[in-house]
Amino acid sequence: MLKQIIGQPTEGMKDERRSENSAASQATSGAAQTPSSANQSPRSSTQPLMTTSKNVLANDVEIKGSIKFSHDLIIDGKIEGEVSSDGALTVGENALIKGEIKTRAVTLFGKVEGNITVQERCELKSNAVLVGDVTASTLAIEEGATFLGRSQVGKGAAAKAANSGAGGPQKP
Repeated sequence: MLKQIIGQPTEGMKDERRSENSAASQATSGAAQTPSSANQSPRSSTQPLMTTSKNVLANDVEIKGSIKFSHDLIIDGKIEGEVSSDGALTVGENALIKGEIKTRAVTLFGKVEGNITVQERCELKSNAVLVGDVTASTLAIEEGATFLGRSQVGKGAAAKAANSGAGGPQKP
C-alpha cells in the first residue's frame, strides 16, 4: 500500500488490498492474522527506500572543501576540492568540479577539472567535459564528450584504484 502512495507500481496490488482487508476483518473478529499480513509493517517496508535513495547537491550549491559520502550522490552545483566515496557519483549537467574524484563509479554529464580514479566504471556523456586523467576498470565515452587527458583502463587500473584508497579512508 505504501508503494502505491509514493508512486511505485507493485505487482498484485489488488490482491494485497484483499488480503489486508481480510486480515483486518479476521483480526477484529478474533481470528489470527495471516502470516503475510503479520510480517508487513510500515517501518520495514520503508527501510529499503531509505538505503537506496540518492543524495543531491542542487545547482545553487557551491562548496570549497572535501566531500565524503557513503552511497550515491548527484552533484549539480560547483565543488572546489576532493570528492571521495565508496559509492557512485553522478555529475549533473550544470555541475563544475575542480579537484580530484575518487569513487567506486562516476557518470559525468557536466564539467570536471581534475583527475578521476574509480574502481569500476567511468562514463562521459555527450555534453561532458573532462580536463584530467582517468584511472578506471571501464571507460565509456559518448559521441560529443570532451576528454583532455590520459587514461588507464582495465583490470590493472581497477586494482591500482582499489590500492590507492579510492573512496575509502586513507590508511597511514
